[in-house]
Amino acid sequence: MVVELTVRTRGKGLHEITERVESVVRSSGCDVGLCTVFIRHTSASLTIQENADPSARHDLEQWIERFVPEGDPAFTHTAEGPDDMPSHIRSALTAVSLSIPVMGGRLALGTWQGIYVWEHRRSAHTRRVVVHVGW
Repeated sequence: MVVELTVRTRGKGLHEITERVESVVRSSGCDVGLCTVFIRHTSASLTIQENADPSARHDLEQWIERFVPEGDPAFTHTAEGPDDMPSHIRSALTAVSLSIPVMGGRLALGTWQGIYVWEHRRSAHTRRVVVHVGW
């Protein structure tokens, strides 16, 4: 089963999609298998991160801002603004796909794990995420 989700982000940050991916897994009827999640963009990424304490996500967001700052004079790819090239680098350093086992018809995520679209651009975007469930 393959489903494409539309995810509307509010700009930079981690946007949780766990429930939406779990819904695809339930609909698939797959009891044991693998769920692959893939984002179809080069300026956003995917991550599995803590979903209990928002300070963990905040700290992660702040860290990547310091690690790949906007406004580096070495960047030449700036056609879409100062967040353009940093968003591509952040996407390259993180992940555009995730593989999560399916056990008992559910994602085998840990207690505090959630699936997130990590928006690297300042403005809101509509992102396309492909979810494949198979056995």
